[in-house]
Amino acid sequence: MIEEHLHESRPHEDRLHEDRLHEDRLHEDIEKVLVPSAAIAARVRALAATIGEDYSHADGRLTVVPVMTGSLLFAADLVRALPQRRMRIQLTTVSSYGGTATASRGSSIVGALPKHLEGHHILIVDDILDSGGTLRLLRSEFMARGAADVRACMLLRKRIPSAMNTPCEYVGFDIDDEFVVGYGLDYDDLYRNLPYVGTLRKEAIGRELRA
Repeated sequence: MIEEHLHESRPHEDRLHEDRLHEDRLHEDIEKVLVPSAAIAARVRALAATIGEDYSHADGRLTVVPVMTGSLLFAADLVRALPQRRMRIQLTTVSSYGGTATASRGSSIVGALPKHLEGHHILIVDDILDSGGTLRLLRSEFMARGAADVRACMLLRKRIPSAMNTPCEYVGFDIDDEFVVGYGLDYDDLYRNLPYVGTLRKEAIGRELRA
């Protein structure tokens, strides 16, 4: 009976071992976790409640504009938590980092901007406020296209003058001036799938540069 039970338990133990190996590989390039997944989830709910109240008058005239690709996960969670019954979602892409860059290289719009914004309340959703260039660029473009107003919601804001001095109505977390990945943020299109925000080990950056 004991041997039979041990035999039956081995597949389960093997799966647990494989799961642990997968978890180790998933997180092995991370130096430290800055914002855990539970904190992100709680903050998204709080932001959605505040934004929902602020836009309670805009049912059907709210257009959420996620900035691809860094805001993908954040925007998906945020719009599902908003209480508005009707809203439009239009994507835009702005290049500011790109590839293996770890500092902003300036902002430029990639592709077409959202259309039919006249009279709509625009909520820009982005991953991180750094130089402020992306936000200033989009605000200007959307207002020029007749938006009723333009507000912004950022998952992260760096504690640096360029970010802190850039108007932003909704901020998830203020962080130190570090290059971060996870929850949509990437390094060379990697690490977006991590459920938290963290910093990369120097060895990981070096390895990707040599790859």
